[in-house]
Amino acid sequence: MDKLDVTLERMRTFVRVAERGSLSAVARELGIGQSTVTRQLRELEDAVGVPLLSRTTRRVTLTDEGSRYYADSIQILRLVEQAGDEARGTRNAAAGTIRVSCTAAFGVLHMSRLIFAFQDKYPEIGVDLSLTDERIDLVREGVDIALRLGPLSDSSMKLRPLGESRRLLVAAPAYLAARGIPALVRDLSSHEGIRMSNVAGSDTLTFEGPDGRSHSVPFSGSFRIDHGLGAREALAAGRGIAPAHRWLVDDLLANGQLVQLLPDYRLPSVPLSLLIVPERAGIARVRLLVDFLAEQVGGIPGIERARS
Repeated sequence: MDKLDVTLERMRTFVRVAERGSLSAVARELGIGQSTVTRQLRELEDAVGVPLLSRTTRRVTLTDEGSRYYADSIQILRLVEQAGDEARGTRNAAAGTIRVSCTAAFGVLHMSRLIFAFQDKYPEIGVDLSLTDERIDLVREGVDIALRLGPLSDSSMKLRPLGESRRLLVAAPAYLAARGIPALVRDLSSHEGIRMSNVAGSDTLTFEGPDGRSHSVPFSGSFRIDHGLGAREALAAGRGIAPAHRWLVDDLLANGQLVQLLPDYRLPSVPLSLLIVPERAGIARVRLLVDFLAEQVGGIPGIERARS
């Protein structure tokens, strides 16, 4: 078969199958039939003359030749995309799609609005926004950038610190009227706590006091949840006390549905960062969104912008 049959479409399909390890997953992602994915892979292997993938009933893996071809394909596709960016740059237009992953509650309350503003500024750029609190494999899921709260350990990604997210101890007036207002940190041990089940160490609260000393207290309750929006609803319903990101409850504090407790004691802030897939960092539309988010995030309540 003529080597001209090595098309970019087939190469892109091969790269996604190599990253996801599943033909059906890639078919769903690309919006095509699995038979089409299979045909494109077979045609590519016929064109290059060697098997690139090893197929089992459960998973698709790369052959040795496939691993080398995958690495070369990534570079080729990146160059093709950057060439398109440079060509479009002559008319100052960025186009294409960016896939973004974001912490769920932050995405619903704030990230969506920022993306709307970004697309108003760059109407030819599409954004696929995935909301999850799971630490997904960005390359495997085809994500370009991810916004994450908390410490990060994935050293293979480019890291862009955005700032620190301030947290407050809050409760509803109705709950406090029934159970009393804690005056000291140690009083919290006798209160009903709303805990995040997916946050390590949520059974203890640690504060920095006005004297600069650290104060810790056990924190428990009958309701645990794994989603920030669910914790917000529980707080508003008067189910207990909880530490909450300012951006999560700022409107509820402003309208009196929640009040801050122990204001002289400070909870540790949480890092807010962007993770960027290195192979995608040089693409113009990705750079535009990263810079836009870094500029705009300081306007979100409770976010202390990172110093340049």
